[in-house]
Amino acid sequence: MSGTILITGATSGFGHATAKLFAKNGWKVIGTGRRAERLAALKDEIGGAFHGMVFDITDEAAMASEFAALPAEFQEIDVLVNNAGLALGTATAPNVPLKDWHTMVNTNITGLLNITHHLLPILIERRGMIVNLSSVAAHWPYAGGNVYAGTKAFLRQFSLGLRSDMHGKGVRVTSIEPGMCETEFTVVRTGGDQSASDTLYKGVNPILPEDIANTIQWVASQPKHININSIELMPVNQSFAGFQVHRDV
Repeated sequence: MSGTILITGATSGFGHATAKLFAKNGWKVIGTGRRAERLAALKDEIGGAFHGMVFDITDEAAMASEFAALPAEFQEIDVLVNNAGLALGTATAPNVPLKDWHTMVNTNITGLLNITHHLLPILIERRGMIVNLSSVAAHWPYAGGNVYAGTKAFLRQFSLGLRSDMHGKGVRVTSIEPGMCETEFTVVRTGGDQSASDTLYKGVNPILPEDIANTIQWVASQPKHININSIELMPVNQSFAGFQVHRDV
């Protein structure tokens, strides 16, 4: 199978690895992101099979402008990968700046809704596919997860709702829910602290961007009568913790 895939957040991590893998397998790739220089580098690496769209997914007007200028050969989009997103901070709820909550909601939910709603007509027309990058945080709470985990739980439930609404239209929807993955995620979350990221993943043998790219490729390669509803995956070295118990003194 091949066609045209649009990947949000293609400037790093999962999105970057997925763009390269799909191009290698004969797909035309559209990558979105805020960092024009990284999209240009990806264009240099992939060549004419890649088209970069520079905009922030929270900016609906900028998004619409980029789509209006989309070259004809990239307009028949078969797969949307909603990958762009972020976590900010590790503090517990009383200590989180409200603006960080707003940024996570605006990016992880509102921005994703903007691009999904825009593309639904063409995805329905082409009996296409939507792959949403959720997280194990959608299922398993942890201190400091608060709004980030909430946005990923929304994304899982939104995926199920889309499946219901696309009933009979031939559009497939998958929620991919990874555990510990070594990307820019923790560096962004900690405000640029590379050492915090290095410490978190040391000895873990975490999931890598290429692992998620392979998972997305597998989902997209399934026969059109098969829908993969959700995939939860973790590194072998990560598992489930017990409940917390606080005892009053």
